Amino acid sequence: MPTSAAGNKPARAPRARLPDRASRTPRGFTLIELLVVVTLIAVATAGVTLSLRDSAADALERDAQRLAAVLESARAQSRASGALVTWQAQTGGFVLQGLFRPETAQTWLSDHTRVQPGAPVVLGPEPLIQPREIVLYSALPGSHRLRVVTDGLRPFEVRRDAGGGAP
Repeated sequence: MPTSAAGNKPARAPRARLPDRASRTPRGFTLIELLVVVTLIAVATAGVTLSLRDSAADALERDAQRLAAVLESARAQSRASGALVTWQAQTGGFVLQGLFRPETAQTWLSDHTRVQPGAPVVLGPEPLIQPREIVLYSALPGSHRLRVVTDGLRPFEVRRDAGGGAP
């Protein structure tokens, strides 16, 4: 006769239970985690893309802005002193003649900057000079051109050339 004491019952095979959500081990990423990672990758990619600008175009722009500032400075010095100042392009740079300081050639900031051949630019001492245009371009393939221009009365300014690359 069977007794009800502990250990007298025959062993049964354990029944398969469905695991509770709390007792399950995580087996993947949630949708929120995936969205956060994709967003971080997109922000990092945008930052890298913006930081990788066309350095040849930037160097040409810096040289053109510098040339416009140098020409305006020389023009102001010419008007103040009454001396005739001439700007002339040279290989690898340019020279200003007629100022009181020694005439030394100034080099371009970039080794790839070139000037389209043209006549020397005469600056002053009159307040009105002839309209002038100096075309700068990069020796690297696929670069654009910049023009440093004045109408004779207004200051020199940099303009993008509507045309293509180097001559």
